[in-house]
Amino acid sequence: MKAGEAERLSRLIQTEEALWNSGLKYIAGVDEVGRGPMAGPVVASAVLFSADILPRLINFAGVNDSKKVPEAKRAVLSEIIRAGAVSFGIGIVDDREIDRINILRASLLAMKKAVLALKVSPSHILVDGPYTISKELPPQNAVIGGDAKCFSIAAASIVAKVFRDKLMQEYHLKYPEYNFRKNKGYGTAEHMAAIKRVGLCPIHRKSFGKKD
Repeated sequence: MKAGEAERLSRLIQTEEALWNSGLKYIAGVDEVGRGPMAGPVVASAVLFSADILPRLINFAGVNDSKKVPEAKRAVLSEIIRAGAVSFGIGIVDDREIDRINILRASLLAMKKAVLALKVSPSHILVDGPYTISKELPPQNAVIGGDAKCFSIAAASIVAKVFRDKLMQEYHLKYPEYNFRKNKGYGTAEHMAAIKRVGLCPIHRKSFGKKD
């Protein structure tokens, strides 16, 4: 373990700790992945923690914004998070619904589904990005760059990323010409060349590039 990891985790969980100290019991972090790709679903995760995580926080060493965590490490951390959280939920919105309601609304819908999939209702929700999810859910704070600022959001970002990557690997087997296993649906040069060569497949977003 790198020196200072315990201190980094302690800083990362300060937002949640302040909420627990205010009397709130269950804090959920929520994040989505897949807003930017040209193909595949948008996936969100909600991960719920209580203050009893604090004495065992070091067990979650390496939890960070999923973009900063190597792929192999993400897979390991996802299992640790799912096993160590009070509860976790996954929300998925597919390409057809994205095309119907736009990617911003689809991202918020995926996050709402993830929260509703929790087995325990959160006292408060920390949401990555500039938007809260829904007035129908418990109180929420929107945290811009939250996956790098809040432990629970960082944990959710890892769980969502690992889950969606596995989905895209499955789509790769069905549509190998696009190499979704590698590009995860993002518009890489290889992906764009495949579209030019063989056209779109059923999971491509027809609304990609349109304004929300």
